[in-house]
Amino acid sequence: MEKNYSLNTHVVMKKNHACGTNEWIITRMGVDIKLKCVHCGREIMMDRLEFERKLKKILGDSHE
Repeated sequence: MEKNYSLNTHVVMKKNHACGTNEWIITRMGVDIKLKCVHCGREIMMDRLEFERKLKKILGDSHE
């Protein structure tokens, strides 16, 4: 998969979050990636390699 994501990019992960959605927004990038759940607002961090393994689809920029 091409790595064309940046801050505020809307992404879909392979597994659902506990709230039932698998859509996230990237809120921080570096060695670690911080994601915010679109449905419940919970934020998580994971390293970039784990993020790229769990990433399913890139939807595009979020306009919040």
